Amino acid sequence: MPDYGHDLLFSANLVPHAQQADTVVALAQLAERAGLDLVTFQDHPYQPAFLDTWTLLSYVAAGTESIRLAGNVHPLPLRPPAMLAQAAASLDILSHGRFELALGTGGFWDAIAAIGGPRLTPAQGVDALEEGIPIIRAAWDTATAGGIHHHGEHYRIDGAQRGPRPAHDIGIWLGAYKPRMLRLTGRLADGWLPSLPHLGSIGKIGEGNAIIDEAATEAGRSPKNIRRLLNLGEELPPAQLAEIALTHGVSVFTLMVGDPSAIQRFALETAPAVRELVAAERAGSQTQNSAQRPGSPALRSQAAAAQGAPLAAVPTPDDGVRLTDARVWDESTRPTGPRPDPERRYTPREQADGQHLIDVHDHLRAELAQLRDLVDQVAAGTLDAGAARSHINTMTMRQNNWTLGAYCESYCRLVTMHHSGEDAVVFPRLRRAEPDLTPVLDRLAEEHQAIHKIIERVDRALVAFVTDPGGLDHLRATVDLLTDSLLSHLSYEEHQLVEPLARHGL
Repeated sequence: MPDYGHDLLFSANLVPHAQQADTVVALAQLAERAGLDLVTFQDHPYQPAFLDTWTLLSYVAAGTESIRLAGNVHPLPLRPPAMLAQAAASLDILSHGRFELALGTGGFWDAIAAIGGPRLTPAQGVDALEEGIPIIRAAWDTATAGGIHHHGEHYRIDGAQRGPRPAHDIGIWLGAYKPRMLRLTGRLADGWLPSLPHLGSIGKIGEGNAIIDEAATEAGRSPKNIRRLLNLGEELPPAQLAEIALTHGVSVFTLMVGDPSAIQRFALETAPAVRELVAAERAGSQTQNSAQRPGSPALRSQAAAAQGAPLAAVPTPDDGVRLTDARVWDESTRPTGPRPDPERRYTPREQADGQHLIDVHDHLRAELAQLRDLVDQVAAGTLDAGAARSHINTMTMRQNNWTLGAYCESYCRLVTMHHSGEDAVVFPRLRRAEPDLTPVLDRLAEEHQAIHKIIERVDRALVAFVTDPGGLDHLRATVDLLTDSLLSHLSYEEHQLVEPLARHGL
């Protein structure tokens, strides 16, 4: 799938909790100070626990200066298109061109009907959206003479006056998943805004792109004119986001977040890293595609790079240090894969694929060290509850709240997510590409299951610690066992898979 070449934007998606209104506004302002490009808010008018999103957008616009704003997404059935167009244009004018309009069909029909909205079928919702978009665009088109006229099944406009004109060309982004909505996106919209948890897999982005691109081409539009956006349910490492950008053309990454440290990390660490990776890849592609004289230094340099170099990725050694006498497997029975060809050379892309596994593992090692340090400080009595809360706030791992248990739970979830991805995607690919690796892959999968069982023991130890401070020794022993097992496993996996991954790719 193509890289559509758009500039990369990074965004926070905030839940508009009415009982935490000041916090919601403060998080939006923090997102701006940290350097994020966009802040979005869910829009569920039938949810009494939420603030009205349009009121919130206006309030935040008045309290910020540069960050862009959008709903995520506005259900069209609850706001007539002509009035929605005026509200959007007004907010764009007042914010000096910082508003974008994200729309959806509604979906929650019982809730919509409960507050007086129309009860539509899914097909009727798409029909109404297809009628509504041209009405909105017509209302913004003050250069065309005459009023707006539309006689459709869902909307009737008889000579409405146009205006006001927005301060900039507002993008209309659609939350779309099924083929008919995707085709509508290709024909009429400026952006596609799905949520990764609802898509189910990253591969679905490519499938959606294909439908959108085909519909855009049939409508006489360039697929490059349609931005691809993505709501993230979890934080993903920069290398994975860069791959999504380059492979699937996603240029706006939005993280659902409610934690200040996560906002700062996403803005100050993740965003720059992704931009750097994507810029380097784009620059390399431009160099490869540019016309050059045979024998020129640049061409010779490219030829040398294409021939490759010895594998530079070095697996992390196992230092043999163990914190506990307990063992969950016999390391002497671990199988090994075929020895690599010592004459093999690896291209820059293959080098990157080999290094990627080590980079992911290094992140897990660093987070494990932080977890252990926090347990040690609590055990030593050097941290009270307030100091622990402040300390966790500076860590890089995402947390849902300020407890020791939540931090450990978050780390365990990251390990589980990493292992699940290997079991579901990486290992099957390597099995097909290199059958002789099957015994190694089977053993690694078994160790994944054993580590997951240790994680369950950590969870139980955390529960015991919450109810009985005397359970701290058991918690430390369980974390020691996790440390021994996980570090041993990561080293074994790198020694067996780094080189095959370089040959076969991720």
